[in-house]
Amino acid sequence: MVKIEEKRDVFVAIADPTRRKIIRLLADKDEVALHELTPHFQMGRTAVSKHLTILREADLVKNRRAGRETRYRLNPVPLQEVKDWLSFYEQFWNDRATILKSILEEE
Repeated sequence: MVKIEEKRDVFVAIADPTRRKIIRLLADKDEVALHELTPHFQMGRTAVSKHLTILREADLVKNRRAGRETRYRLNPVPLQEVKDWLSFYEQFWNDRATILKSILEEE
């Protein structure tokens, strides 16, 4: 039986604070091995690896084998979807703030 790999939703992937911290750590470097990420968390390698798997399924993380270790790097492209979604609400609140300012200036 062939397993069909579904792409995980980027919003689901970034919903967890641990995964957001992993993204932040990966943003600072070209590539990072699992054993370099693990000390930043109060969990074992297996748990960090599971978070990396979720990020990889959302295409936020790319990995490659280098000898006996797997190295991870950030793929920021899917974050554009988050940025686009947030930009709507940024404009929404900016418009509301402008209306409130004009009301307060009239009084």
